[in-house]
Amino acid sequence: MILPTTVVGSYSVPEWLERLKTEYYQRRISAQHLAEIHEVAIKAAVKDQELAGIDIVSDGELRRDNDVDYFLARIPGVHIPQRAKTDYFDYYDAEVTRPLPELPDDPGQSATLDLAADFRFTRQLTQRPVKFSFTGPFSLSRRIRDGAYSRPGDLVRALARRLNAEARQLAEAGADFLQIDEPFLAGYPEQIELAVEAVNLVTENVNATWALHVCYGNRYARPSWEGHYDFLFPAVKAARVDQIVLEFARKGLDDLRLIGQHGWDKWLGFGVIDVKRPEVEPAELVASRIRRALEYVPADRLMINPDCGLRHLAPEVARQKLRAMVAGVAIVRAGLEGTEPAEKEST
Repeated sequence: MILPTTVVGSYSVPEWLERLKTEYYQRRISAQHLAEIHEVAIKAAVKDQELAGIDIVSDGELRRDNDVDYFLARIPGVHIPQRAKTDYFDYYDAEVTRPLPELPDDPGQSATLDLAADFRFTRQLTQRPVKFSFTGPFSLSRRIRDGAYSRPGDLVRALARRLNAEARQLAEAGADFLQIDEPFLAGYPEQIELAVEAVNLVTENVNATWALHVCYGNRYARPSWEGHYDFLFPAVKAARVDQIVLEFARKGLDDLRLIGQHGWDKWLGFGVIDVKRPEVEPAELVASRIRRALEYVPADRLMINPDCGLRHLAPEVARQKLRAMVAGVAIVRAGLEGTEPAEKEST
């Protein structure tokens, strides 16, 4: 498929789901009730993506309160003193006081986050390819007080080994498109070599197509940092991934120069939709951005996606933005193929 479309990971969290998640943390509804609610929300998110014409869908990450807690709460050795929250989106206060437990010798017993179960649930909802994403070890480490490791980076490496066990289980469950999200990396650009080392520990011996997403943060629909992707290069070229997924719509297209300058010869996940603004981009604007990217990346190595997750957009805005993205891709595809753009078939 030329110029396949996908999402970065998270999908719009409806207001009713926000309220119910918070109700759970205030102990007003049960974990079982919330799990059933999550399944309903995920089914709706997958259907929305299909109807918008997205080629590669996700579960919308709707089980996750934010980009960190879902994982830290399940990793043995990470201590969370207080698990009640005022609001579901708040971060836990997490710490490690001793090194994380060693992984069991039996690979089948190594996975503890149940990510494979999450993937299997989504896989049975759709005939389309599914991308499954999870937060990377560097970003997870930024939300942990480290009282266990004396050598800088050892906590990151320990988290990476734990995520590698999860990735192996995901691959065995049939997940063949996996994405590592590092939303905190832009705030610590001097640690890019450590982050790449950790990425390679996560992907080691896992047979899947791997993507690495690096953005400038998306907390409450605002960037946490500003800057350019210069810090990624050339270090990111050592990452054992098949694709980097970057934001361009909000920041502008200047950083495309880095792709040509450093000879990035793998896939680029190209952000064409600004997820921090509610205004819906016209399809022709999306098309113009894609045409610019094609000056640096051939069409058979370009994947089209929003800048980041859609979590903070209202549901109807998210749907409209995805439809605009698909329409913009159709314009460019038609130009490349010398045909008129056709309407995307919905399911």
